[in-house]
Amino acid sequence: MNISYSWLKQYIDLGLSPEELAAALTSIGLETGGIERVESIKGGLRGIVIGKVLTCVEHPNSDHLHITTVDLGLGEPLQIVCGAPNVAAGQTVVVATVGTTLYGEGDETFQIKNSKIRGVESFGMICAEDEIGMGKSHDGIMVLPADTPVGMPAADYFGITSEYIIEVDITPNRADACSHYGVARDLYAWLIRNGQASSLHRPATDSFSVDNHDLDIDVVVENPDACPRYCAVSLKDCKVGESPEWLKKALTSIGCRPINNVVDVTNYIMFAYGQPLHCFDADMIEGGKVIVKTLPEGTPFVTLDGVEHKLSENDL
Repeated sequence: MNISYSWLKQYIDLGLSPEELAAALTSIGLETGGIERVESIKGGLRGIVIGKVLTCVEHPNSDHLHITTVDLGLGEPLQIVCGAPNVAAGQTVVVATVGTTLYGEGDETFQIKNSKIRGVESFGMICAEDEIGMGKSHDGIMVLPADTPVGMPAADYFGITSEYIIEVDITPNRADACSHYGVARDLYAWLIRNGQASSLHRPATDSFSVDNHDLDIDVVVENPDACPRYCAVSLKDCKVGESPEWLKKALTSIGCRPINNVVDVTNYIMFAYGQPLHCFDADMIEGGKVIVKTLPEGTPFVTLDGVEHKLSENDL
């Protein structure tokens, strides 16, 4: 179980460093396998700054390259050869300085060096969004608002955050710790027991209300011994789309891939409070009925990753 240090601090007042926290968790039976520092953008955009293109002329030995001078707030402008079709004088741009490491797919890296491009020296790189991990477009360089401060670290402009992730080895008897709130609750007891002031912040439910108790979907439980209780909430007028940044960052930090707002919020609740959830699109349920049952031993079942499994007669 990956525990986010900052996510955990949403539920508990915590004065422990990540290392002290790991030691405390181990002492209460939640042994930690390691601490890892992760960033919302790989590399944290170190060495990347905001610049202003002062001049832009065509490269004499190329039909698509340009020679630019770029002010990075360091006094002397840098000469940078740029191949982007949209580069122009007066733009505020993102520049990777010499020595900066850019990260591609997987473990691929690229270091910016002094270089000669078609015989002209270049001392940096004006970046497209995909080259710094801020998007997928490679149509041209990123152009920022004109009033963006020259010399500002790109990490500050884009709000790049760093995070500590603590890997907790959950034993079978500690299902209560399969969530951030569950860990916070146990840690709170440890802090109080050891004379440290702390507060546990329980999730607020004041704004939750039920408009009616009519479900458009019937729920039929065919095996009440295996499933004594099934709960459902129906939400109307939902729009499936991209999740907000805070939600995507929270899931990404612990190794969960964001998909869309509906799927992501169910995963968030599971990792936050330990309650597994699943969303159905009511319009796609044949017969308007959710049926809870077991199936014969060996029934094939294909999961979302395309892998076929064989169910046991005890699988719901």
